[in-house]
Amino acid sequence: MHETGSCVPSGGGDSWWRSAAIYQLYVRSFADGNGDGVGDLAGVRSCLAYLADLGVDAIWFNPWYPSPMSDAGYDISDYRGIEPVFGTLADADALISEAHAMGIRIIIDVVPNHASDQHPWFTAALAAGPGSAERDRFWFRPGRGPSGDEPPNNWQSIFGGPAWTRVTEPDGSPGEWYLHLFAPQQPDYNWGNADVRHEFEDVLRFWFGRGVDGIRIDSGALLTKDPRLPDVGLDEPPGPGHPFTDRDDVHDVYRSWRAVADEYPGRVLIGEIWLPDAARLARYVTAGELHTVFNFPYLSCPWDAAALRRVIEETLALNEPAGAPATWVLSNHDVDRIVSRYGRADTAFDLLRRRYFHNFPVDLALGTKRARAAALLTMALPGSVYIYQGEELGLWEVQDIPDDLRQDPIWRRTHGADPGRDGSRVPLPWSGTEPPFGFSPPGAGREPWLPQPKEWRDLTVEAESASDDSMLRLYRDALGIRRASAALGDGPMTWLPVADGGVLAFDRVPSAPGTSGGDADGGVRCVANLSAGPVELPPHAAVLLTSGPLTDDGLLPPDTTAWLSV
Repeated sequence: MHETGSCVPSGGGDSWWRSAAIYQLYVRSFADGNGDGVGDLAGVRSCLAYLADLGVDAIWFNPWYPSPMSDAGYDISDYRGIEPVFGTLADADALISEAHAMGIRIIIDVVPNHASDQHPWFTAALAAGPGSAERDRFWFRPGRGPSGDEPPNNWQSIFGGPAWTRVTEPDGSPGEWYLHLFAPQQPDYNWGNADVRHEFEDVLRFWFGRGVDGIRIDSGALLTKDPRLPDVGLDEPPGPGHPFTDRDDVHDVYRSWRAVADEYPGRVLIGEIWLPDAARLARYVTAGELHTVFNFPYLSCPWDAAALRRVIEETLALNEPAGAPATWVLSNHDVDRIVSRYGRADTAFDLLRRRYFHNFPVDLALGTKRARAAALLTMALPGSVYIYQGEELGLWEVQDIPDDLRQDPIWRRTHGADPGRDGSRVPLPWSGTEPPFGFSPPGAGREPWLPQPKEWRDLTVEAESASDDSMLRLYRDALGIRRASAALGDGPMTWLPVADGGVLAFDRVPSAPGTSGGDADGGVRCVANLSAGPVELPPHAAVLLTSGPLTDDGLLPPDTTAWLSV
């Protein structure tokens, strides 16, 4: 096991995460090192220099553990290993060390709500039978009805269909049912069981001890359940009255996790918490719990100045009492890519209405222009920022994947009613003019696990690196300015008065002037024009960066953002 010591990047100190630019890396789709059509850690290691040049401070990995892949790795059979398709534990150790040497920190996913049905604990529970200690680690219950052939309650899976599956007992008879809020291959843990709590605390120590810098907690509001397992109404809001979402006792779990994280200087806990109630969400970042939570209202917000300002203000107000930094996310592996979303007539997003959004035609030119403007707006906001792989290339949502090639269990369990998440998980294009665009090495034995659009020939890393006005160049420039400036990242923000309600304008000033050095050492003024016409720029010393060209008379066009020095 590695001792972290001096191998941990020193930049930013223990609070590096407050301002970090974090790159979300979906291993299966990043880079294929061995030619099997699936991304792996060897591919990631070969491209670490690309991420260092991009200017990110940390990489967040989606699950890299051994898994039957019923849900793209979110069904974990061993929390202390590496999925063989991705590599070995030695590969992970080398990756962590190499990334640290480049000044890049490592964040990994932990999935505490559920296991794989192939996890040793669950196979032992099936073999042990009703009433056993092994079954108490999960939610096994008798069925309802005279023969027990009805589920124990009316809970529905997030992936569609009942949240319960009946097992066959060791003697061959129809037996108990087990709970799975996701797929049947993902049985939920019983967080009232001491074994479960101790196991996950040990998992945290295992990875922190190997040099991992942060843990992103999947489905963080779902862990604890009402032991009575009552029926739930469709309109029951999350909170203390809900039997499995945002229950008060979940905070006991995160207080114990924070105590573990605090044993290792500079470590961070990040929650994936989907909640509509800002006050309830804020409880997760109170003293002694999580360091930050994902900002889903911002991710889902339409391209509308009033709506964005409201979400920004609410986000800052939510985090301020706890002294936690805001997080800003435009996209991830579960939602449609931002270029496609912003190219539709309805630019919002809702996981439960994915089919509705896919009915809209996509104006890729408009979506790209808005995505560029959104990138500068987002990176100027106070706090940390997340970049989902391919976002920096301007990739769009692939909506025409043939049905027989789709992989997402959401697609299968809804019988195609929900198109699922495959379209945002298509492998990255690196080079060349034909698929696989350098994703796999020359002579690869298999095609990429999801098909790439041939039109992505213009969006490869190779092509965009040679273009001064590419999305990649914009991201590199913006991240470089953001890192060099004492005004950007965590710190104060002041809204500026605007004449047009479709414009967002604010100032960022250094918390400690003169601490960063470089040309971007003063204040930064961000102006985003979401209105229908060009607008004048406010007073400024110089233009630092724009998401698109200004008009001939120096006005800021619609769907364009500017960073100005003041």
